[in-house]
Amino acid sequence: MPKTVAQTRNNLGPYLASLRAKKKLTLREVEEATDKEVSNAYLSQLENGRIAKPSPHVLYALAAVYGEPYEVLMGRAGYFRKGDQARSSDDHHGQVPTYAVENLTEEEERALLAYLALYRKLKNEKTR
Repeated sequence: MPKTVAQTRNNLGPYLASLRAKKKLTLREVEEATDKEVSNAYLSQLENGRIAKPSPHVLYALAAVYGEPYEVLMGRAGYFRKGDQARSSDDHHGQVPTYAVENLTEEEERALLAYLALYRKLKNEKTR
């Protein structure tokens, strides 16, 4: 089967599938974890390369569930042109909001970003 544009350019689908596998989550569990912001059918299409460029909103929800920096998923989805990010996707440190905290490990940075995502979600729920 020929590769889609998304698979050729950035391999977002297989990357999302690998993140889900690392967390040992099913498609339905991810759907529940995102409060149904990302349906299991939509995620399946993403992972299989049938959807080339998901919305930033979807990527934000997935980043929070997977504990992956949002900027990494945005980059893999093709939202950044080569050179737009000061650092490669393998070197996450220095990206907003963690740029102000020195010497974070990758695990600490992911935890901080996950906490920020949760905080924002709870704040948004309070304002509804």
